[in-house]
Amino acid sequence: MSRVIIICRYMTNAFEMLRVRMRSIWPWLGLLLVLVATAYQLRQQGRLWLCACGRLQLWTSDVWSADNSQHLADPYSFTHLLHGFVFCALLAWGVPRLSLAWRLWLAVAAEALWEIVENSEFVIRRYREATAALGYQGDTIVNSLGDILACGLGFVLAQQLGFRRALAMFLIIEAVLLVWIRDSLLLNVLMLLYPIEEIKMWQTGH
Repeated sequence: MSRVIIICRYMTNAFEMLRVRMRSIWPWLGLLLVLVATAYQLRQQGRLWLCACGRLQLWTSDVWSADNSQHLADPYSFTHLLHGFVFCALLAWGVPRLSLAWRLWLAVAAEALWEIVENSEFVIRRYREATAALGYQGDTIVNSLGDILACGLGFVLAQQLGFRRALAMFLIIEAVLLVWIRDSLLLNVLMLLYPIEEIKMWQTGH
C-alpha cells in the first residue's frame, strides 16, 4: 500500500512539474507562432522575402537608397526598438499582474499587427503622400521580422532599465535619429497622421 502511495505522489509531482514547464513555454511558442503567421500574411499581401536585388544584408545605413526597409536592419529599426519601450510602459501600467513573458508576447503581437497594417496598400500610399518616404514601396518580410525582433529587444531593454532610465534613453535615441536621418518615431507618427509641409521639406533637404 505504501508503494502505491509513493508512486501516486511521484506521478502527481511529475504532472505538476510538467504543468509548470508547459505554462512557462506557452508564451515562447506563442512568439514563434506570431512570427510565422506574420510572415505568411505579409507574403499573402505580396511582400517579397528578400530585397528585389537578391542580396541579404544584415544592416544598411542609407535611408534614402532603394535598400532602406529591404534588409534585416536599418536606422528605422531604432524606431521599432522604441516601440518596445512604449509597449513595455503601457503593458506594465495596463496589465501589471500579467507575467513578463506574456506581456512580451502582447508587445510582439501588437508590433506584428502593425507590420501587417504598415505594409497594406493604404498605409504605403499614405507614407508616400504624407511623409518624406516618397519612394516607399513597403518592407520585405525579412525587414518586417527584423523590426518585430527590434521591438522585442526594446521591450526587454526597457524592462531592465526601469522607467526613468528607459525614458532618458528613449529621448536620446529620438534626438540621435533626428540628427542622423531627420526622422524619429514621434516625428514619423506626426507626419503620418498630420503632415506638415515645412517638416517634410526639411526632411528632404529643401
